[in-house]
Amino acid sequence: MNESVELTISGMTCASCAARIEKKLNKLEGVSASVNYATETAHVSVTDPSVGTNTLLSTVEKLGYSAALPTLVEDEPTDEGLDPETAMWRQRLVVSSALALPVLLMSMVPALQFDNWQWLALTLTSPVAVWGAWPFHHAAWVNLRHGATTMDTLISVGVGAAYLWSVYALFFGDAGRPGMTMSVSLTASGGEDIYFEVASVVTVFIVAGRYLERRAKQESGAALRALLSLGAKDVAILREGRESRIPIEQLVVGDIFIVRPGEQIATDGVVVEGSSAVDTSMLTGESVPIEVGVDDAVVGATVNVGGRLVVRATRVGADTQLAQMALLVSAAQAGKAPVQRLADRVAAIFVPVVMAIAAATWVGWYLATGSTAEAFTSAVAVLIIACPCALGLATPTALLVGTGRGAQLGIVIRGPEILESTRSIDTIILDKTGTVTTGRMSVTDAVALPGTEQAELLRIAGAVEDASEHPVARAIAAHAREAVGALPAVDGFANHGGRGVVGVVDNHAVVIGQPVWMADWSLQMPDDLAPAIAEAQSRGATVAVVAWDGAVRGFVAVSDTVKPTSAEAIGELRRLGLEPILLTGDHAKTAAAVAAEVGIDRVVSGVLPEGKVDEVRRLQHEGRVVAMVGDGVNDAPALAMADLGLAMGTGTDAAMQASDLTLVRGDLRAAPDAIKLSRRVLATIKGNLFWAFAYNVAAIPLAAAGLLNPIIAGLAMAASSLFVMGNSLRLRSFTP
Repeated sequence: MNESVELTISGMTCASCAARIEKKLNKLEGVSASVNYATETAHVSVTDPSVGTNTLLSTVEKLGYSAALPTLVEDEPTDEGLDPETAMWRQRLVVSSALALPVLLMSMVPALQFDNWQWLALTLTSPVAVWGAWPFHHAAWVNLRHGATTMDTLISVGVGAAYLWSVYALFFGDAGRPGMTMSVSLTASGGEDIYFEVASVVTVFIVAGRYLERRAKQESGAALRALLSLGAKDVAILREGRESRIPIEQLVVGDIFIVRPGEQIATDGVVVEGSSAVDTSMLTGESVPIEVGVDDAVVGATVNVGGRLVVRATRVGADTQLAQMALLVSAAQAGKAPVQRLADRVAAIFVPVVMAIAAATWVGWYLATGSTAEAFTSAVAVLIIACPCALGLATPTALLVGTGRGAQLGIVIRGPEILESTRSIDTIILDKTGTVTTGRMSVTDAVALPGTEQAELLRIAGAVEDASEHPVARAIAAHAREAVGALPAVDGFANHGGRGVVGVVDNHAVVIGQPVWMADWSLQMPDDLAPAIAEAQSRGATVAVVAWDGAVRGFVAVSDTVKPTSAEAIGELRRLGLEPILLTGDHAKTAAAVAAEVGIDRVVSGVLPEGKVDEVRRLQHEGRVVAMVGDGVNDAPALAMADLGLAMGTGTDAAMQASDLTLVRGDLRAAPDAIKLSRRVLATIKGNLFWAFAYNVAAIPLAAAGLLNPIIAGLAMAASSLFVMGNSLRLRSFTP
């Protein structure tokens, strides 16, 4: 048993919360969990059948948090488009700000301090320190009951201490005497006996930080939500010659449905009637519509901008390309990059260490100065300024925004761990057919030897090749069908990867493949055929020699065309510091012609599928860090072996499953775009982590030294998380 479970976690308020939940889940037998603070999710792998979903949910809930299985029904937004929790933070911010501003002004400006103003300050501060900061107090209490401390503990203790100390001083000290005036310095730990402005203004700053953080989280996940919201809600289907409209959920594989101009294509399918242009920009980022006709594949959620199409559904529901993209993006956002591990370890012990530093600060200042007020102010500043939130947000927010932006550009990053590979690769291997070239082969020559009719050559060759999925085979079969009509059946078909195919047609044992492969079947190549083969290969054509009943009968030449953007893409890859290598199973002359056209100097031709893996391994043994771009089934092993695998989304499922990055559009320029985006996301993560560590390393000692007032500390703490969020949100504007 190896089951994966996604949980939605609520109640987390900082990275320490995520670390606690993750640690507790990982203590369960056969459980491997990763908890993401930014996305508020837990990805859990379970190998022990005795551990069920209920066990996972109860484990989280026993820690004081809420857990549930994901639901397709999202919380209803408010009129302003906010989710309920974000709206709650905004309400607390508005009310607390209105109450805290007069307290701050009275405390800072002596001219505003009328007789008994302290009692008005108490009246205004109490709702802020109690109701405004209630989420922090509640979370701190829940965690305390479970013997744990989090960021909320620091905030609750800091705000509570400032408020309760002030109340005590007001009722039992000199601060409550009429005529007392007091103020506090913003640059040092001065002040008298009451700290109402600290309790109220710090609360406002931190609540503001939480509200803006929630808004930023909403914005960072907007791209994925937009992706998930794509797709038609209903579809016009044809059943028994009648058209009817049904909900998209009722559509099944094999259904025939109609797409009129301006409508979305309901699901993945194949065109059976009509021709049109299809706008695929929402999935591929490509603004130019693609022309489609009969037998062309179309993707669900794209828009028909031309004529009427009749489509046969080939994939529905969770199997569609849109659903798979969303699944891959969600999985990537839930993962953790290797650079996050240090931050997780720090966050797990952060709060207890800060509490100890605050206690030591109080003792140190009291012993050094004998002033309870100075000791108190410095200790509270330490509690308030410490912020593990920025550490917890550094990686997941950058991933959230970066992978969402990638989805908009037609780039699917399968997981955060591959980001490091994009930074270090120095060599990129490119499959030829379907990657550098269009993969749409067409027959350019069909040469039959004397004694064999060209029609018979095409009929027999087309019958065998019709059983193969290779682009060359499809081109030969399609051409043969056009030339001679219906093709006979083939028996005993076998595909010899990278070399050719064999089969039996009308009792003829047929062999079709590369010229050099004929010797393996003891077939003699006629001398008068060699010049024609050489001439076809010099033009970049792929030659398939056709033989049956022990004799070579002729050959069929098939040509592919280079994608118009491939040369530009190769130039971009070179500018990124990568050496391109063309790798193909085709003849050397064919490969050389394509390489010369796109500007590739190094070519490895005549390579079998297993040879592609060997070539990747050989380059790695030379010390190179290798990326591989491919689209076919035969590319899957090499994509998996490479340090970074990039699959063209126009290719096979096997290639996409073996890759690290999927390029949804068939344009090779997506490869350098994907590498640029991945490197930018990695740089953003490292910048975030540097800031988060540097902030705490610098701020805590300053607070302990008495150089920061708690109000400034509260502002700095809120700003640290917002800086990380803002830096990550810059990825939304990434353009290749």
